[in-house]
Amino acid sequence: MNRNRKCRAVSAVLTVILALASAASAEWKEKVLYSFQGGANDGSVPAGGVVFDSQGNLYGVLQDYGPGSCAPIGNQCGAVFQLAPPAQKGGAWTETLIYKFQGKGANDGESPNGGLIIDSQGSLYGVTAYGGTGDCVLLGVKAGCGTVYEISPPKQKGGAWTETILYSFPTANQGYLPNGNLVFDGAGNLYGATGFGGGKGTTCDPFYQYCGTIFKLRPPRTKGGKWAERVLHSFAAGTDGANPNGGLVLDSSGAVYGTTSSGGNQGCKYQGTLGCGIVFKLNPPVGKGRAWSEKLIYVFKDGNDGATPNGSLIFDVNGRLCGTAGGGVGQSGVAFRLAESSGHWKETVLYSFTGRNDGSDAGTGLIFDSAGYLYGTALGGQTNEGLLFRLKPPAQGNLWSFSVLYNFTSAPDGNHPIGTLVLSKAHILFGTAGGGTANEGSVFSVLAVGAHSPQFPDWNQISRPTTFLLPSHSTYDNID
Repeated sequence: MNRNRKCRAVSAVLTVILALASAASAEWKEKVLYSFQGGANDGSVPAGGVVFDSQGNLYGVLQDYGPGSCAPIGNQCGAVFQLAPPAQKGGAWTETLIYKFQGKGANDGESPNGGLIIDSQGSLYGVTAYGGTGDCVLLGVKAGCGTVYEISPPKQKGGAWTETILYSFPTANQGYLPNGNLVFDGAGNLYGATGFGGGKGTTCDPFYQYCGTIFKLRPPRTKGGKWAERVLHSFAAGTDGANPNGGLVLDSSGAVYGTTSSGGNQGCKYQGTLGCGIVFKLNPPVGKGRAWSEKLIYVFKDGNDGATPNGSLIFDVNGRLCGTAGGGVGQSGVAFRLAESSGHWKETVLYSFTGRNDGSDAGTGLIFDSAGYLYGTALGGQTNEGLLFRLKPPAQGNLWSFSVLYNFTSAPDGNHPIGTLVLSKAHILFGTAGGGTANEGSVFSVLAVGAHSPQFPDWNQISRPTTFLLPSHSTYDNID
């Protein structure tokens, strides 16, 4: 496709868009599967989306749970939850807190800071912002630098799940405040981001050190050994990016793609940031032991093309990157696509939110269906409680058609959707939100109904990485 017209037609098509939004919402049915209750017996505030196991159970993390000893963030030790589907149609989903973080005092993680991914054995992987054995200090308190953890299922039904800290960031030089979803490569290595740390950049935050990293964790060569971390890139701010926000994707050559929420063009100012952010590519070294190389594949220019990208990139079937960001001509956010041609990447704004009934601040990632439709969530909307939207690709030209599929209504419904959606084998969208009966957060499903529902793919995302599954790792499985 050619570059998007600079939204010349926004005002002309707004009436059509809103009409589509009104019509589409009647074709989708939302249900709150579980409302978190908070307090001592349950957690609250989901962090990230949910994943499925092969039995149809849902898993996610909660930021608020646990004792006030999880300094400096109070009762935010956090927990991992399971939602088991009802045994009979129409029954209730059953929640279990399968792991409760103990915090820095127990050398455990605290404050989960992203969603989960799941492997083929049913083990769950994620990050905590604080905790572990590291020496990072925040507000005068030794809070730890964060962890990467694994939660393994019980060997016998009804048994306890087992947590293993795969890596505790020891100092801010190796990374501080890990965030977002991890991703596997085909050799079992894990990749992720830390919002701070890395030893470079001094202007990113008055409380946290340095400007962030992209890291790789290599599994132990022998059973019971330690995972080994390598910092692939430390961001320096300035014309480089700053504060990477997770949601990495990999291509078939092992290159790593992601975004930073600031840095880049220093002349671009958006909501107090220094630079409007970048999309980057990290190329693996040509030989063992050599350095990874960074390439800025897109630098957000003036805010109209997007600003402060939100992470969670996704590839389309043609190898183009899609994502969401703030900014746009209405300063309410954009959905964008990047396409490579002869080594250069060109941005197309697929949709620029107006901040009216179409919502604003699409702060989570996008997902595709088999017809090439994109799905995501945004804040605001007709009820000002958030919404679920769909973008339909054009038959020709650059203008994608936008539809609001569902407007959240707040308690006892959800509000302000949180994580990237996931599509089940049964062709149902699942996600997390605030709200619920106790206003402590919720997990919801949305089912397409009616004659005009789009065709969903006849495959599931169960036991798959939540980003991009590599077809082969033979060319890079021995790269350190």
